[in-house]
Amino acid sequence: MATLKDVAKAAGLSVGTVSRVLNNRGYISDETRQSVYAAMERLNYQPNEVARSLSKQKSNTIGLIMPSIEHPYFAKLISCLERAAYEQEYKVLLFCAYGIDDQEKKFVEACRSNRVAGLIICSDTVRTQTFNNLGFPLVSYERYLDSSDACVLCDNHEGGRMAAQELIAKGCRRIGCLSGTSRVGLPADTRKEGFLEACRQQEIETVELDFPPERTVDSGYYPDILEFLKRNEGIDGLFCGSDVIAAEAIQAAVELGISVPDRMKIIGYDDTLLSELTMPKITTIHQPVKEMAEMCIDLIDKKNNGDFVPARTIFHVSLVSRGTA
Repeated sequence: MATLKDVAKAAGLSVGTVSRVLNNRGYISDETRQSVYAAMERLNYQPNEVARSLSKQKSNTIGLIMPSIEHPYFAKLISCLERAAYEQEYKVLLFCAYGIDDQEKKFVEACRSNRVAGLIICSDTVRTQTFNNLGFPLVSYERYLDSSDACVLCDNHEGGRMAAQELIAKGCRRIGCLSGTSRVGLPADTRKEGFLEACRQQEIETVELDFPPERTVDSGYYPDILEFLKRNEGIDGLFCGSDVIAAEAIQAAVELGISVPDRMKIIGYDDTLLSELTMPKITTIHQPVKEMAEMCIDLIDKKNNGDFVPARTIFHVSLVSRGTA
């Protein structure tokens, strides 16, 4: 197995110079850097990441705690975070909570053991005290945490208002609001508040459906939506808390013989790939997930470099018109 000395000899450089290249310390010319990389490739040299993290007290790894990987939104977010991390020469250590209480405590200990450069948290089952005195930067994504160094959000309240205004403009006068589920207050809850506020201002009748806490992407929302539509005849519009819910609402409408968008218009939320795979395609509220993911990585990098980071960064959302409204 090749060693650091072997790489230095093959590149015609000192061990110290090769070490600086691997740890990205000090000025290194592009020519020197390429010489080291070429020698590493010829010798199939793999840096000892554990040893490097011990010497630097931190690795180039960023921890991610997600609720799940099944949901299209979180799958998209993980992809964007991983790409953004790669572009800044970080690796990703992924943990999924799957709604299990106290999982985060184990995840945090794993992050400490791996000497992560920072942690991004998206899970809604977190207990705030778990994240006190971490010793590395913490960024919360679409989640308020007093112990976080920074929080990245989208303007959910405005997103709900946009959805209401679009449905009202398209002639809807009795609108259903199909919210998601959570056991703790989340910024995403304000999309429902914005929606209901806009409807009240226009004196539009609304009917709400709050899903039971056990509902997930795996269990599906379809039975609840079907019963809701049966109980509430005459609904001519639906605001759905996610594209997943919107897709299942389309299925329920088809079963009940309700034409979308002629008799009932539907607006989703997130603008995931799913919104373009249904028939008709889902009109939805777009979250700038790519830009939000890049901001999370950038905030951790800046915090580690001693730069100022804002407590909250809020991104604008936008309406994407497709076929359901």
